[in-house]
Amino acid sequence: MRIDLTGRDPGRLEGAADQLRAAVEEAEVTTVAGDVVTDEGTAHLLAAVPDVDVLVDNLGVFGAQPALEVSDDEWRRYFETNVLTAVRLTRSYLPGMRERGWGRVQYIASDSAVVIPAEVIHYGMSKTALLAVSRGFAKEAAGSGVTVNSVIAGPTHTGGVEEFVHSLVGDQLSWDEAQREFMRRHRPQSLLQRLIEPEEIASMCVHLASPLASATTGGALRVDGGYVDAILP
Repeated sequence: MRIDLTGRDPGRLEGAADQLRAAVEEAEVTTVAGDVVTDEGTAHLLAAVPDVDVLVDNLGVFGAQPALEVSDDEWRRYFETNVLTAVRLTRSYLPGMRERGWGRVQYIASDSAVVIPAEVIHYGMSKTALLAVSRGFAKEAAGSGVTVNSVIAGPTHTGGVEEFVHSLVGDQLSWDEAQREFMRRHRPQSLLQRLIEPEEIASMCVHLASPLASATTGGALRVDGGYVDAILP
């Protein structure tokens, strides 16, 4: 099994690679450091990894900001980072999957794509766009053996989210206190009533990448802890 990881921070990439090697002994893990927001970074990745069977588009930026204070440049940055990178990589890798008659494309979206918080409208916009991109590319891949889906992740515990939570509830609280206060004040509709761990999102990605999900395409699958108050996305 070959796993290729890409990201902008070589140190974090190697740390993630080491975790994978420890967890999956037969895995051949390689890293490609670069910024796929840029043409140069994308070209570097495609030269190092010309083909993949499973593409997981997980690059994203986020942050709280009053809606009327978000500049044009910031709107563009969110769209280019969160949406166009996924489009560019899909455009590069989907043809090969289609020729081989098998493949998986996944986009990591967010509950903010459906329930857009007032403090992250620009982020929510980009994740809503990913849902449209996913559905459209699923139609492009129709009948080829390639599936394309989005994963709607709910409020998830990451390093960046810890910073986000503290920016909203203050940095004088411990992490456990800050997390509880954040969920109480800003995400009270969560049925899980806690932040989701990254491994819980990964479980859905593993399922979608497997033969067990061969009939699931063009969908937006929720791993949101019941945050979105709807039966369907």
